[in-house]
Amino acid sequence: MPHAELKFSSDLEIDAKSILAEIESVILQHDSGAGACKGRAYPAAQFHHSHIAITVALLTKPHRDEAFSKALLADLESRIKAQLSQPCEFSLGLSYSTPFYVTNFHAG
Repeated sequence: MPHAELKFSSDLEIDAKSILAEIESVILQHDSGAGACKGRAYPAAQFHHSHIAITVALLTKPHRDEAFSKALLADLESRIKAQLSQPCEFSLGLSYSTPFYVTNFHAG
């Protein structure tokens, strides 16, 4: 179950839902068994310089090696940037969860 977070300065016109859906689509193209990507977006009213910072976290799996990570990161960067219409600073990080991470569904 991947997770994605967008943090961006509020002066940018960002379609967060579309970008989060694109992130999920790219992940699934690289790893069809990855599952749904949980996403959140945080526009910042107070900031210094227009920017967007994106983090994508996945579980560690044997096939998610350096080559997989580099290819995924490159595709994420190009597909996300295609949705940005204004100049801004851009940061994108890909991380993998430690073995001491729990993710599941809580039924309440």
